[in-house]
Amino acid sequence: MQVREVLDVYGRRYRIGETDHELLGGPRGRVAWLSGLAMLVTGMAQYGFGALVPVLEQRWGLVELCWAFALWAACQAGIAFPAAWLRERGLLPPRNAVVLGAVLSAIGLLTLGSADHLLILYLGYSLVGGIGTGLVYATCVGTVIRWFPDRVTPRIALITSTFALGGVPFALAAGLWLAPDNRTAFLSTAALVTLIVVTACGLPLRDPPRNWWPADIDPRQRETRTHRTNRPAIRHFKPGEALRSGVLVPMYVTVVFAAAVSLFDLVFLAALAADTNGTVFAAVALAVLAASAGAGRLLAGRISEAIGRRLTLRLAMATGGLAQLVLLFGGQRQDAVALLIGAGVAGLGTSCCYSLLVGLVREYFGEDTAPLNFAVIYSAKALGGVVGVGLASLIVVAHGYPATFLTAAALGVAGAALAGRFGHPGRPHRLLPHPREAS
Repeated sequence: MQVREVLDVYGRRYRIGETDHELLGGPRGRVAWLSGLAMLVTGMAQYGFGALVPVLEQRWGLVELCWAFALWAACQAGIAFPAAWLRERGLLPPRNAVVLGAVLSAIGLLTLGSADHLLILYLGYSLVGGIGTGLVYATCVGTVIRWFPDRVTPRIALITSTFALGGVPFALAAGLWLAPDNRTAFLSTAALVTLIVVTACGLPLRDPPRNWWPADIDPRQRETRTHRTNRPAIRHFKPGEALRSGVLVPMYVTVVFAAAVSLFDLVFLAALAADTNGTVFAAVALAVLAASAGAGRLLAGRISEAIGRRLTLRLAMATGGLAQLVLLFGGQRQDAVALLIGAGVAGLGTSCCYSLLVGLVREYFGEDTAPLNFAVIYSAKALGGVVGVGLASLIVVAHGYPATFLTAAALGVAGAALAGRFGHPGRPHRLLPHPREAS
């Protein structure tokens, strides 16, 4: 088939004619699996951190560790926009970005295992390690967006779920084997695995031609069964235009709230569970949280096709907020069952926003600018880490767990209310029919 570009009724541009086998030498599904495996391995640095806290607290205080993790999260999310900007200009190809991320992520884990000075911990783990994980995350998500323009939401849900699931084996291993005298060996092993696996996954990655579309699917006549509120954007909004649209700001703040609650749980669930039921139980509770977060991201992607992404996000935020009350009840009563239930429900809640975010950005601000706009909104996680981990640690020390879990619950419910204010910028209520309505 001859390569050509076509436009659909929404003005979206498609390059058709080339198959994935011609461009990659194999099926594009390989890109999704390589990206998912890289995310699985690097995800342990986030979703497994809480399992390390009981041992690391013997070297540093809780507040110091919380700020180290908050800065890590800020660097991990903050690198998304610079990486996307460089990639759009051809200055940071996906292969280079993932391999660099593998090296930096490994350095972060090595530092966490061997650092004796707080400044070295902040520089090596928080700064270098956070940037490394962020490069892998942003690049893998961007690569899957480009290779699966016809199935973005389910594929993004898949690879972001692996990012959460990576914390399950890591947390359980830490709970069973990690001790102060083997901290260096344990985290050095994790660093070596990260370096080897992520590098191997990153080397084959490459981008398709701009606006590429699968050759065997007509982009103008494809049937969609998605909800009517998941309509395409009226046009492509550049980041500056998206900011002025009045929609990006409430979306950004919602992600701040979601990130604050989910990151808060990753640290303080383990700390609370360790105080009441021991370190092994804390690792199990954290593994339940990570597993439910991974499953919840997959589930949210499917549900959003049926009831709409905005409503799905509101339900997830409310669920995550209310789960904090269950966690608080379990911690106050030293009830292990309630803590595990709360961990499962919390994982199903606020962390699901990440699997919905790419779809929301594409449908509100357009597909051509989706990687940059996604990076802008994803950077809200940086502020969420500062609020949900750094500042929360100060409240825990001063006022105990009840005040912080109640605040987290309020942020979740507030995020659900704020998500109801999302509206497609520039779109009247009745402009173009939904494809299903027009058929």
